[in-house]
Amino acid sequence: MGTIYLCIVIFLLCLAVFDLFVGVSNDAVNFLQSAIGAKVAKFRTVLIIASCGVVLGAIMSSGMMDIARHGIMSPDHFTFEEIMTLLQRCDTKQLFLAVMVTDVIILDVFNTLGMPTSTTVSLVFELLGGAFILATLKMYGDDSLNYGVLLNSNKALEVIMGIFSSVIIAFVFGAFVMWLSRIIFTFNYRKHSRYSIAIFGGIAFTALSYFIFMKGLGKSPYLPAEVRDYIDQNLGFLICITFVVSAVVMEFLHLCRVNIFKFTVLMGTFALAMAFAGNDLVNFIGVPLAGLSSYQDYMANANGAAPDQFMMTSLMESAKTTPGFLLAAGAVMIIAMATSKKAQNVIKTSVDLSRQDEGDEMFGSSSAARVIVRNCQATDSWLKQFMPKALMNWINSRFDKNNVELEESAAFDVVRAAVNLVLASMLITIGTNLKLPLSTTYVTFMVAMGSSLADRAWSRESAVFRVTGVLSVIGGWFITAGVAFAACAIVCIIMHFGGVGIQACFMGLVIYLLIRSNIQYNKKAKEEGKSSTFQLMMRSRDPEIVWDLLRRQVSRTQSYVCHFALNEFNQIMDGLANENTRDLRHANKNLKKEQDMLKKFRRQEMLGLKKSPIEIAIERNTWFHLGANSNQQFIYSLRRMLDPIKEHVDNNFNPLPAEYIKEFAPVRQKINDLMRMSCELIETGRYDSYREILAEADACKDELSVLRKKHIDRIQHMTDNTLMQISLVYLNVLQESQEFLSVMRHQLRAAKKFMEK
Repeated sequence: MGTIYLCIVIFLLCLAVFDLFVGVSNDAVNFLQSAIGAKVAKFRTVLIIASCGVVLGAIMSSGMMDIARHGIMSPDHFTFEEIMTLLQRCDTKQLFLAVMVTDVIILDVFNTLGMPTSTTVSLVFELLGGAFILATLKMYGDDSLNYGVLLNSNKALEVIMGIFSSVIIAFVFGAFVMWLSRIIFTFNYRKHSRYSIAIFGGIAFTALSYFIFMKGLGKSPYLPAEVRDYIDQNLGFLICITFVVSAVVMEFLHLCRVNIFKFTVLMGTFALAMAFAGNDLVNFIGVPLAGLSSYQDYMANANGAAPDQFMMTSLMESAKTTPGFLLAAGAVMIIAMATSKKAQNVIKTSVDLSRQDEGDEMFGSSSAARVIVRNCQATDSWLKQFMPKALMNWINSRFDKNNVELEESAAFDVVRAAVNLVLASMLITIGTNLKLPLSTTYVTFMVAMGSSLADRAWSRESAVFRVTGVLSVIGGWFITAGVAFAACAIVCIIMHFGGVGIQACFMGLVIYLLIRSNIQYNKKAKEEGKSSTFQLMMRSRDPEIVWDLLRRQVSRTQSYVCHFALNEFNQIMDGLANENTRDLRHANKNLKKEQDMLKKFRRQEMLGLKKSPIEIAIERNTWFHLGANSNQQFIYSLRRMLDPIKEHVDNNFNPLPAEYIKEFAPVRQKINDLMRMSCELIETGRYDSYREILAEADACKDELSVLRKKHIDRIQHMTDNTLMQISLVYLNVLQESQEFLSVMRHQLRAAKKFMEK
């Protein structure tokens, strides 16, 4: 019997490693976003500083493990068997394994999507969902028990309130403080920081120092009680002294040409990394360690008692975690930060939503975002009516982006990065003192969003996309809570009725899903890596290099669309001739997907055109847009061809007569030949046979005109009305084939003119 439980404990510890990896991949955005977004240092330097914070925080986190032991449930009412594992009896339950299985899967899904979420929320609601099922089943056997006794639901309410309070407080304060900071420092912060940098540096250092103590060292069992008591008794005095001394030091460093903002960002990165490891480590290893503690308690103190009789009273005691476990956990966290591509994906989401300049938007447009943006613009216009023009002009001069000081390929400047970290630290510290359940993830993200709004990073061209992104992330937070609760509850009840075999299946399922998820993600990352030309365009400051990259990007897009259009044309024709609904459905799906992709490509290429040499951009502008329009017209033409065909075949109407197929076959072959030659010219950039292809295309269009007139005459003299519907479908094919060739001509012409040197 003990062997089964030992296997479960070992598997829980293995899951802890997976959970650490996927959890850090998501939460690393909290402390790496600002430093990476502002490019304050090399990634290696930022990683080293964050790693130091993680190690220190992990060592100091021993006292934070109690939530997994008795934060959600009352373990003294549950037996070892109920807490620990699942046997084959129908009246037994399982919790810890279900929580770990659910947590790993949920966090990995969010990492794959690149969406930041809260590991605290997932853990709390997983524990609550599993404990709810356990409590429900247990109440059936004991009328004296109720949810109030078995569950600690107040924690769940705190988490829900934490979401709302974090979102509102962090966003509002982020916007206000960033606006005030930009008024003081402007975008040309070096010029306007001579006298104000000491005050800012003093406030920043004091706030971050206090944050390090409050969220890290202050709760550590390793800090002597006398030291904690002294600090508590002299807190105000120590804060004042720290501010004065740090302000003087910061002014001195500024005079020595040290960038105080960069120093603040790196210190903030260390502080948040330490706080993350110190407070959130429980989210990843708390449950497995609680399982290990349960097993050790049972083996040492059971004295022959059966697993379903031994009560887990020991879990009510505070955790005493071995430092070796904490250091090992810290090492895994560091490895995850350094190697996880999904962590970079999550960071990219947050950075892209807050970047200063325009670029490729990750999110589309939503009705809610459009309403919010429209109302905000209306409110802004209304307020400006009452604002003195001189004041408005002065404020606008403080937000002049022409002199912005950005590091190479940075998303925003160091002023915003410093404000994000300092303000997030201050809000979390204040929330801790006031016992407000502010989430680190939510605060850091919403502060970044509020500061980007105040910094006028959300232009009219990008605001609706950015707001959609923010709403998507916030929605994901609430989804995390609901999904975590429901998923863990379902897993628990399945294990309850399934026995050891089901438990083993879930173990295998977790491993399978993680492997499958990483394989698919790597494939997706490779595909996205193929379009790295756009990233190079955005990073380059040399217009000539941008122009060269843009030519390659446009050529690649046009070539791809040409091949795509030809393949879809043939798939549609084959679907009609063979009455293959599957081919037609695939074609419909592919066209919708490609239409969305073309919008993205056009926006990317437009941004590249704006960064190209102005004389070239003006000269080639017409041909660029003609080519982009032709790409889209291919899709429109194919959709107009597909829709009546798909409806006809779906309704199982009369098939295309063999006469029509035979009649259209030579023309179809010519269209294929012309499209292949056009694709080859665009791919190679050699337009020697350009005029011959255009002439052949005109001839083919004339041939289609003859066929169309012949077919119209055939419809007029048709005696069998049962063929009327398919005749109209065929007529539409002839018409759209002509349009298809016209689009081909326009694309080829645009490609040649745009690519000319």
